[in-house]
Amino acid sequence: MIFLTVGTLFPFDRLVKAVDIAIKNQLIQRRVFAQIGPSDFKPKHMEYTNHMDRDAFEETIHTTTALISHAGIGSIAMGLKYNKPLLVMPRKRKYREHVNDHQVGTAKMFERLGHVLVAYSETDLPKKIQLLPTFKASPRENQAHVIARRIAVFLDQITPDIIV
Repeated sequence: MIFLTVGTLFPFDRLVKAVDIAIKNQLIQRRVFAQIGPSDFKPKHMEYTNHMDRDAFEETIHTTTALISHAGIGSIAMGLKYNKPLLVMPRKRKYREHVNDHQVGTAKMFERLGHVLVAYSETDLPKKIQLLPTFKASPRENQAHVIARRIAVFLDQITPDIIV
């Protein structure tokens, strides 16, 4: 099963419609279950729910074979946590899907690291769907030491005169 998730704050009809069309056109042969958020669009070719509680959401990701998602950091992190092949499509401000284009930057960063496949538009989606079944994400490396160093530099800048 493929799990499509678009988050809960904003509708993302462009992605939901594109996946529904891909199923109709038989580009996706597996069952798809979707969490579509506050959407007015009702898919015709997949099962869906508007919202899921956190436990059901996590269990669905845990048991799915692949994930298609908006480029929200929470969905990406969950997909990586369970080592699922992940295809993301960022929400875009010009379509009023979000308040800015931060998801484009998030998608580019995780794509550069080899963690996700990215469709930057609905026309990219069919090609990327074909890659999803065999996609293997690059392993994530713990970067806690980098974050600790950045915090230390920041603290040194704001508190140079404090003696510990």
